[in-house]
Amino acid sequence: MALSGTVALVAGGTRGAGRGIAVELGAAGATVYVTGRTTRERRSEYGRPETIEQTAELVTEAGGNGIPVRVDHLVASEVAALVARIREESGRLDVLVNDIWGGEYLVEWNKPVWAHDLERGLRMLRLAVDTHLITAHHALPLLIERPGGLLVEVTDGTEEYNRENYRLSPFYDLAKTAVTRMAWAHARDLAPHGATSVSLTPGWMRSEIMLDEFGVAEHNWRDATEREPHFVVSETPRFVGRAVAALAADPDRARWNGRSLSSGDLAREYGFTDLDGSQPDCWRYLREVMDPGKPADATGYR
Repeated sequence: MALSGTVALVAGGTRGAGRGIAVELGAAGATVYVTGRTTRERRSEYGRPETIEQTAELVTEAGGNGIPVRVDHLVASEVAALVARIREESGRLDVLVNDIWGGEYLVEWNKPVWAHDLERGLRMLRLAVDTHLITAHHALPLLIERPGGLLVEVTDGTEEYNRENYRLSPFYDLAKTAVTRMAWAHARDLAPHGATSVSLTPGWMRSEIMLDEFGVAEHNWRDATEREPHFVVSETPRFVGRAVAALAADPDRARWNGRSLSSGDLAREYGFTDLDGSQPDCWRYLREVMDPGKPADATGYR
């Protein structure tokens, strides 16, 4: 397997992109530490049923070694203990994926800062930004002990798209653009150590929450296009997972250092597909079809 012997930490791997990334790293043979706040014994304020144990089991079923660890990434001591455990058990860290988020139920769309609930907005920023910095602070010293380490900062939207488009809430807009800039900044610090940092965005992802929102499951997701025709360009969480696995397996990944990437970009570069054999190119579709108000048509975009 391409990533046999690789040790990865997927911070925020309970569901969504984090779960998809963890599973695909496992499918490539990696040992994957999966962190989050929801376990079989205790749920986070999300109230969602997905657990870190489920993700870890999927990693192992895919061919890797999944290790669930409950961590609140806002609590520095818990993150420090996690990294100490990885050092003791595995002796190395090759891939760090910062996918911690938790803001779906906090964002208030189409509201200026004075109309958005302040506490909810600030909580969103802490979950989206502080968690990533705390995790990087504790985990990157282990990652740079060996040359070739990879840091992936997961966000929503490419640098180009977010620069040109307001993301419908000042708090959400800042949360997502900050992560992209964070990856760029880390790249400057990591390069002298032979490590690579990128920001990575999935497209319109069929996460568990999104499927529930549309009242569909993965097997009948196309039924959601009756309500939102542009959902035709959506992708599974495994697609961005394959993007991370491809980056991790690329010996020349340093060429991406500091770059803002998307699952669609990397699918074209590395040749992988989504589970249905397609290559959704969401961010080009948004610019060329959805945002200009054209009828939904994913022809040429997947």
